[in-house]
Amino acid sequence: MRKLLYLTFSMALIAALTTYAMWAADRPVGHYLSDLRIDLAVDQGTPADRGNLLGIQPELFPTDYQSSERLHRKLAAYLQKARDQGLLNEKTIVVLPEHIGTWLMVSGEKDELYQATTLKEAMNWLAASNPLKFIRALVSARGDSRLDDAHLRMKAKGMAKDYQALFGGLAKEFQVTLVAGSIVLPEPSIIEGRLKVGGGALYNSSVVFGRDGLPIGQPQRQMHPVFDDHEVIAANGERTLSVVDTPAGRLGVLIGSDSWYPDAYRKLDDQGAKFVAVPAFVTGRGTWDKPWRGYKGLSTPGSVSLKAEELSEGQAWHHLTLTAQPPSSQAIAGMSVFLRGQFWDQGSAGQSFLSSNGQHFADGNAPGARLLNLWL
Repeated sequence: MRKLLYLTFSMALIAALTTYAMWAADRPVGHYLSDLRIDLAVDQGTPADRGNLLGIQPELFPTDYQSSERLHRKLAAYLQKARDQGLLNEKTIVVLPEHIGTWLMVSGEKDELYQATTLKEAMNWLAASNPLKFIRALVSARGDSRLDDAHLRMKAKGMAKDYQALFGGLAKEFQVTLVAGSIVLPEPSIIEGRLKVGGGALYNSSVVFGRDGLPIGQPQRQMHPVFDDHEVIAANGERTLSVVDTPAGRLGVLIGSDSWYPDAYRKLDDQGAKFVAVPAFVTGRGTWDKPWRGYKGLSTPGSVSLKAEELSEGQAWHHLTLTAQPPSSQAIAGMSVFLRGQFWDQGSAGQSFLSSNGQHFADGNAPGARLLNLWL
């Protein structure tokens, strides 16, 4: 009898594991009708032969990331609209928002993940449908929030490959210089023209792709991750900033809250940056109009007198982003571009704006995807 029970239990276990393995391997891709519309919200300056900064504030949802092809279709539609309106040329610098690459972590997943109601539930489905990758990532996870670290780390190699193929491909397809927002990866670096990952800490990083589709320089790692990300994302401890050459001139990239630090602009000035791109992301619907929470656990620069809750979140971004505000920044133009959309129960609130001659130009809180253009 005991042998019979053991055999029955073993067969049931094998059947259950086989069924689970088949379920985890199944990746059906259903039909999805995406909104490809985008409006030109801000158009400043006069067309010349000096090029332009073009910000794309997309409106994205989890289903847009079901495959790289879907995300390409949407972003390519935005760029095609810009081309149709005469906004693309050989000196155009396109700027995409922070974390537009990070969400590639949910690419190629099961329908249950995209249909989840909360981010936590979606991450549970991510782990459940990739058990071996999740376990390996959990073993090598770092920091106080090992679970969140593992979720970001578990598909890092594939994410890096998709990120370069997608955004490098768009840069080559539309013959523009493209600041590919940002992506969270473990120790990212460019080796022989390819974006590679390491086994160390996670960094929120941005890569600039040239008109040939290849990376320009090394990934720019964020120096000052906001308080909400401290347990998962490491800070660029070397506080290094690099400036890259583009057909329009020298370009610097400040990721999100890095744009709040006057010292960052001085470092860019020392390297002759003419333009500054700020990929950004603000979580929570309505946050833009709520009181600013300050530097969120980080030390406040001595030259900054602004205190938490004195201004709204949006007003603080305009006040602290010093691009094209001499003598704080010698750059002649800049652009802050925010990711908009709804990722499960995590909404977004940033409103993109341009900086030129000490002034900011913004569209306001209009719904939908937006193009913002500044002729140089």
